[in-house]
Amino acid sequence: MNRKLIRTTLADVKARRDAINERERINGQMQRGGSMQPRSGPPSAVQVRKRQPPPTETHAEIYYYKKQIDAHTPMVIVLMDGEEIEGTIEWYDRGALKINRKSEPNLLVLKRHIKYMYKVEDRGQLTRIEDAPPHIAEA
Repeated sequence: MNRKLIRTTLADVKARRDAINERERINGQMQRGGSMQPRSGPPSAVQVRKRQPPPTETHAEIYYYKKQIDAHTPMVIVLMDGEEIEGTIEWYDRGALKINRKSEPNLLVLKRHIKYMYKVEDRGQLTRIEDAPPHIAEA
């Protein structure tokens, strides 16, 4: 028994799609008033596909906070005014972090006041750009 594979061509698919669109356009005009004039207005969704904007939330920040909370990692939070807060992150939400400190009261820090943060164990490894010696290029 031989079975023949039947494939449609791209031209057949486009022709069928165009015929359906034309039929829908005519039916839509006939229902509104019977006039066969071409309609003016925005193109249909089939004709124009707008790009979706990228997601606003990548969840990388959430993953980082969750990882530090679960491990009770001691963190240094540097505020916009240069003040450093050392402690562990207890919880977070969209706009704030709760920082547990050992010898001082716990704090609720708004994220908009945070300049950057890093792990306490990385404190010696960080160098500021201003403090770094100038790079000498070899000729």
